[in-house]
Amino acid sequence: MWATEHKRTPVTDPKDSRFSETGFPSLQWEDEDLDTRPLPLNERPLQAQIDHEMAIIAEHHIRIALAIEKFWGHRDCVEYIRTLILNGGYSDGATKRVGFKSEVISALINLTALHRIE
Repeated sequence: MWATEHKRTPVTDPKDSRFSETGFPSLQWEDEDLDTRPLPLNERPLQAQIDHEMAIIAEHHIRIALAIEKFWGHRDCVEYIRTLILNGGYSDGATKRVGFKSEVISALINLTALHRIE
């Protein structure tokens, strides 16, 4: 009897795009292949989450962002944000604002959840 040892090579599907050369990098990977991964928002440190939401608000409504920054840490801050959300805007005499973009509303709601009274 002849004892031959040979390694089995895994059988691959020729139609599987992971194993064919396309000129583009593969979009499929295993978690252990990644050195790093993007950090989901809910896993970021508290201040990083707050900064992210404030940046969204400041991009669209700088005066509201400045007001929130001024009141941040006080009980009145959450009340101010809730008023903005429920009224759908603000009025300062010269301008009357009604409605916010969805990403701004989302940022305002997230800020109320992240707010801690100091």
